[in-house]
Amino acid sequence: MRILIIGSGGREHALAWKIAQSPRVKKIFAAPGNPGTAQFAQNVPMAADDVKSLIEFARREKIDLTVVGPERPLIAGIVDAFQEAGLRIFGPNAAAARLEGSKSFCKQLLRHHAVPTAEYRSFKRAVDARKFIETRDEAVVVKASGEALGKGVFVCETHEQAFDAVQQIMVDRVFGDAGNEVVIEEKLTGEEASILALVDGRNIYTMESSQDHKAIFDGDKGPNTGGMGAYSPAPVVTDAVMSQIERDILVPTVHAMNHEGCPYSGLLYAGVMLTPGGPKVLEFNVRFGDPEAQPLMMRLKSDIIDAMEATIDGRLDEVTLEWSEQAAVGVVMAAAGYPGDYQKGKVITGLDDAATMNNVMVFQAGTREVDGRIVTAGGRVLCVTAVGPTIADAKILAYEAAQRIRFEGAQYRTDIADKALRRR
Repeated sequence: MRILIIGSGGREHALAWKIAQSPRVKKIFAAPGNPGTAQFAQNVPMAADDVKSLIEFARREKIDLTVVGPERPLIAGIVDAFQEAGLRIFGPNAAAARLEGSKSFCKQLLRHHAVPTAEYRSFKRAVDARKFIETRDEAVVVKASGEALGKGVFVCETHEQAFDAVQQIMVDRVFGDAGNEVVIEEKLTGEEASILALVDGRNIYTMESSQDHKAIFDGDKGPNTGGMGAYSPAPVVTDAVMSQIERDILVPTVHAMNHEGCPYSGLLYAGVMLTPGGPKVLEFNVRFGDPEAQPLMMRLKSDIIDAMEATIDGRLDEVTLEWSEQAAVGVVMAAAGYPGDYQKGKVITGLDDAATMNNVMVFQAGTREVDGRIVTAGGRVLCVTAVGPTIADAKILAYEAAQRIRFEGAQYRTDIADKALRRR
């Protein structure tokens, strides 16, 4: 098979690494890819949202399957365009991708179909949002309704913080058109978990559990990011909890999408808060999580291409995924200033040294090659991921690898997976 992977982040590097292990795959292309994907694929200088050029390329190169990594092309309708061109592609169409593209649509769907989630209101005018905030006595979460690369969420303990969040989203437009509407929710308490599942419209196949770390600083302090690290499995998600999530969240959501006339096909990611009253949906994403994909791909033993094709063809009931019993921990190394303004072009050293370590993969995200050297080119630069017999072992190995890698201003959390360790 000839495979095209769309995207340029750490998730796409992890997918390229995993797809390259399939005996069915003969050639992989990545558009645009990064220096990491270039180890397993031929990078193609095409933007992830240049749908016309990507379709022309897929036809010319006789691509058998296209795998979409980031959310933006999915929300914009790349799956619809590829399908109309008669090309096989993994991911939800634009109607289904509204689960991530519009938090307002998602919340309305969940409310209408009684899927447990936080109470909320949505607003299209900043003045109305502010008036509502004034009526609230407890903490709220303010979210840009549109797609904001995982950053458009503000947890606000005071009215002033909530007013500032509305100002940034709707007035200052720091997330662009994603701020045309805001969703204001009650703040849920508990522990978060990431639940990723393959969905073919009627069948659901839940992957192993994982847990992301959204805040920039240790102890979940500071502003939200696209994710500063993840680990799998997440011990907080017991078999009983997973069964409850499948029964109360995944099944009714997939049923709701069918009822609304937009069947879901692809990877569905549920961000779940495990509250004292049971699991509740924080958000849905319509693609592999980044950085959850990295530890999950390192634990997955089965051929991912078989699973993706079964998803497209509605044959998930024929699939059985095999997982390593080892744990995996991924630590994101980010540029100084991220998630705010940051500089690019800082030379990265130590990648070859880290690559010599057993059971370690350094997945590249915000990188590019300049004159034979790898330099920073994004906010989240690398995801250093390791596997080990236990989460504690994997964590030690991941941080040992991270300490071998250097670039000016590098920052990373030192407490990835500590929540799991406290449960021992």
